[in-house]
Amino acid sequence: MIRQSLKFRKTVTIVCVLSLLIFIFLILRQDQINSTGNVRQNQRIDKEFQDIAYRDFNHRPKKNDFNQNILKDMDTNKVADNSKQELAEAKARIELLEKKLAILEGRIPQKYPDVKYLGYKERKRILVTGGAGFVGSHLVDILMTQGHEVIVVDNFFTGRKRNVEHWFGHRNFEMIHHDIVNPLYIEADEIYHLASPASPPHYMQNPVKTIKTNTLGTINMLGLARRVGAKILIASTSEVYGDPMVHPQPESYWGHVNPIGPRACYDEGKRVAETLAYSYAKQENVSVRVARIFNTYGPRMHVSDGRVVSNFIMQAIQNLTITVYGNGKQTRSFCYVSDLVDGLLALMASSYTLPVNIGNPVEHTIEEFAVIIKNLVPGCRSTVATGAAVEDDPQRRRPDITLAETHLNWSPKISLQDGLQRTIDYFKEELSRTTFYNNQTYMDVKVKSRH
Repeated sequence: MIRQSLKFRKTVTIVCVLSLLIFIFLILRQDQINSTGNVRQNQRIDKEFQDIAYRDFNHRPKKNDFNQNILKDMDTNKVADNSKQELAEAKARIELLEKKLAILEGRIPQKYPDVKYLGYKERKRILVTGGAGFVGSHLVDILMTQGHEVIVVDNFFTGRKRNVEHWFGHRNFEMIHHDIVNPLYIEADEIYHLASPASPPHYMQNPVKTIKTNTLGTINMLGLARRVGAKILIASTSEVYGDPMVHPQPESYWGHVNPIGPRACYDEGKRVAETLAYSYAKQENVSVRVARIFNTYGPRMHVSDGRVVSNFIMQAIQNLTITVYGNGKQTRSFCYVSDLVDGLLALMASSYTLPVNIGNPVEHTIEEFAVIIKNLVPGCRSTVATGAAVEDDPQRRRPDITLAETHLNWSPKISLQDGLQRTIDYFKEELSRTTFYNNQTYMDVKVKSRH
């Protein structure tokens, strides 16, 4: 009995404790619900009060409204001025970026002229010394479009990279910055040796260098031709005839040259180059060709070349006095550069080994030539004046091209007026140049394909 009574008491005690805990929990829960409701009600009341306060008091008139409106207008004007300034600065930055982009595009040519595909048996590896110069760069254009591999060697004394920059990156083109006074060791099938300053101001600027280029440089190129078994064309000049006593000048004429005059570094240098060529031909069996080049003109001439064509055109375009040195009765025969290049290619391809005159036999006095150029430049107001005669200046110069017509089937095709007009257009473009663009490189060949 006692045990049963104790168990009953424990059970009752546990039930009572649990009931008390449940009652306390319910009371606390009810208080929490009431508290949350009161907070929400208070928040709603506060919000309504704020809305009422905003409606009641926000639009009340203020004492300093007029002053504040003035300040607001001033701030608006300042913002407008700042916006205009920022817009002007943005435009200036855009223009600067456009110029930089144009320069970068000019440095990275993206198009090449159409190039013929040649198989390995037909394709030749051709070295052109002075290939970045006036004549050399035009020759490079033709050789490249024919599909040959071309190596240009130039020390850039008178040559310019811009003359051949449109070929940079082409798989058939290679440029070597090198002075041929020093030996060169490469492989080649043909060599066009054109390296030498050709205008009097350039070759008189450093006469010793001119002699070295035409003697040591020629020896190095002939030695290279001997080592690799290449055919070599030596670019000689009409200056080997000096101030001629025979007119017109045939290849059989030995010339009338002052060996110690101001032009001797060039005249005698070229005469020695010819002697070296035929000495190598006789002693070492080197296959040589010699072209005696007469006055040549065309695009890519230096604007400060110092020769008749460039001087007269520059003076006429700028409405300056066209200066004729001497009495103006000296005669010259001017050949357009594309005709000259055709003659060089024909000579290299021929089996004729003796010197050949390459030039235009149409003769004009310097005075006549000045008038022709003046008439070709629209709106030219220049006058023609005479200046002091140049020492050792040849009085008559005209090639006899009978051998070229007979053995090379070559004669010039471009008329003087047509050639001069192209040259004038080129010089105008040079004068208007403000930055470097690859599309300003003169090309006779159309640019069509992208490689």
